[in-house]
Amino acid sequence: MAEKSSIFDMIGPVMIGPSSSHTAGVVRIAGAAIRILGSLPTHATITFYNSFARTYEGHGSDRAIVAGLLGYATDDKRIRDAFDHAKEAGLQYTFQSVGNASTMHPNTIKVQLRDERTGHSTEVIGQSRGGGVIRIVEVDGFPADFSASLHTLIVDADDRQGSIAFIASVIAHDDCNIATMFVSRKGRNDLARQFIEMDSGIKPITLEYLRQLSWVHQVTYIPTVE
Repeated sequence: MAEKSSIFDMIGPVMIGPSSSHTAGVVRIAGAAIRILGSLPTHATITFYNSFARTYEGHGSDRAIVAGLLGYATDDKRIRDAFDHAKEAGLQYTFQSVGNASTMHPNTIKVQLRDERTGHSTEVIGQSRGGGVIRIVEVDGFPADFSASLHTLIVDADDRQGSIAFIASVIAHDDCNIATMFVSRKGRNDLARQFIEMDSGIKPITLEYLRQLSWVHQVTYIPTVE
């Protein structure tokens, strides 16, 4: 029986690379997820939806997501051998597939990550839009809408009057221009999560100031994900 071929198969000295939707976008979704987690995970459950569920093995999306969880960039040659590197790094992962999720984008991935060293965990849902472009559409149950192509600030804060304007003012005083802002909350006067995309990075002292505010619970900063 012939060995099953892969999109990574070699023809002469040239590697036949998969599409940017199936590799570059997938690596970047993972890259955003580990930055939200704040470290490289020790455990990961990865769910592919719709067209990804049918093609992730043959098109190399499985290797790409594991490579991204190891912190590799989209052009890293180690993507081809990501499974071996994951074993060396002690990353435990499982794949799941859901072939008919009608409410989701055709190329959707959910990553559930845990770092046993820190006790931290996160769940991120992302879409690969083609050309390496992604959208992160949910983080830990909060609807989201950011691309990870800009500097991104995620702020968990009490849903109180003036909080959004205050945080925007602090960012403006750091000479950062806000490109987009998306806010979701669990309920009125409950916990709210702000996803803020900025054209430039934010100073560490500004991050520390935001973290010291009594009504701010958590601040996560994600530099541009290449």
